[in-house]
Amino acid sequence: MTTRSVFGSGSRSRSPWTLRAVGGFALAAVALTACSSGDSGDSGDSGDSSKKSGSGSSSEKLSGTVTVFAAASLKESFTALGKTFEKEHPGTKVSFNFGGSDALAASITSGAPADVFAAASPKTMKTVTDAKDAKGTPATFVRNQLEIATLPGNPKKIKTLEDLTRSGLKVALCAKEVPCGSAAQKALTAAKLRLTPVSYEQDVKGALTKVQLKEVDASVVYKTDVKAAGGKVAGVEFPESKQAINDYPIALLKNAPNAEAATAFIDLVKSAPGQKVLGQAGFLKP
Repeated sequence: MTTRSVFGSGSRSRSPWTLRAVGGFALAAVALTACSSGDSGDSGDSGDSSKKSGSGSSSEKLSGTVTVFAAASLKESFTALGKTFEKEHPGTKVSFNFGGSDALAASITSGAPADVFAAASPKTMKTVTDAKDAKGTPATFVRNQLEIATLPGNPKKIKTLEDLTRSGLKVALCAKEVPCGSAAQKALTAAKLRLTPVSYEQDVKGALTKVQLKEVDASVVYKTDVKAAGGKVAGVEFPESKQAINDYPIALLKNAPNAEAATAFIDLVKSAPGQKVLGQAGFLKP
């Protein structure tokens, strides 16, 4: 009886303790669940915040027109890169002004609105940097080498730079202040030759056109221009051209109306895909 009484008493004494313990565990479980739920919610918020932060830190969508002043010899390759840029950045447009680098530099220093300048020589770029119209340091992105352009089939049998000095042969050169003209003079000096052309052209495309129109028998242009002309002209290489290779620098202009998009275009020009397009056009690596 005593045993039963003790047992019964123990049973009764454990019951409240058990209830309290279970209740305590239940409360702890609820608290842990709430904490876990709260942590999960915080993590979710953090994830959303991170996503929002990532979205906010990404560059804004480019738009508007990028105005590029570029040497005439870049016309074909830059036009192709312009189309690529517009495709990669819907809402943008690349507008080009191709011509003699010296004339373009003069326009820029006179206040012509432009975002980018790509010159055919460091000398013409220096005109812009000296006027403090460029932002940052110009970067050389390609190089170019001279070649003699003749009529298809080379009817005058021109094989060397010296052949251009033959009596009766009509030759066109770029003007001396234009990079292709300056390079031609450097090559002629290296070969110890003197040549008086029938005309001096304001850019390399003008000199090439003289041949295509059969107004001259030959002209000294860049390899890239001969290649771009396809079968309309023939090209003659000459060793002195190696001593007159031009570096092509590119720069963001100080007062660029669309600096952000302009910077992106320069990045494209210097990128591997951009360099591939330029290489296919016949330009040399910087």
